[in-house]
Amino acid sequence: MHVARRDLLVGGVLWTIGIAGCLDDTDEDDGADEDDGGAQTTDGQPNDSDAGDSTASDETDLDLREANVTAVAVEQNDDGYRFDVTLYHDDDGEDGYANWWQVETLEGDRLGRRDLAHAHGTQEFTRSATVSVPSDATCVVVRGHDQTHAYGGQAMLVTLETGATRAVRQGSENQSFETAECP
Repeated sequence: MHVARRDLLVGGVLWTIGIAGCLDDTDEDDGADEDDGGAQTTDGQPNDSDAGDSTASDETDLDLREANVTAVAVEQNDDGYRFDVTLYHDDDGEDGYANWWQVETLEGDRLGRRDLAHAHGTQEFTRSATVSVPSDATCVVVRGHDQTHAYGGQAMLVTLETGATRAVRQGSENQSFETAECP
């Protein structure tokens, strides 16, 4: 079989462009920025977090079938609060993938949601959204969601004024945070 040099070059360029679009999600929009809570989204970079307490342990103990929130950074701006949320989920191990994360009040009312349009493999990844938060809210919950298991895994309590976080293991079900102590 003979392949023309031009065909080989064109194929190589198209392959490179295609794979670059899948691998470089930190700088590219995944096209799924719709939300029902007034969120405006932009992509973020991974951030360190002071997460962790007796209710959460090492990331290696996480159930990767669940959409686990492993870090949250928050910053107030003119439009609300920008949340940079890092998720950890085994998108390669199942049919479903981590398909959104959301910000809620402690009572469970959704304030904003960041939709994710495609699988992200088995590496942690960070996506951002600006969410309008009521002025009387001092603490919120950030939860991940996946197509197969819905809610579950590790959620994060976030104090808005300081950005302090506390990881909380929900188990396989959506846990109430109405009486939770914020960090």
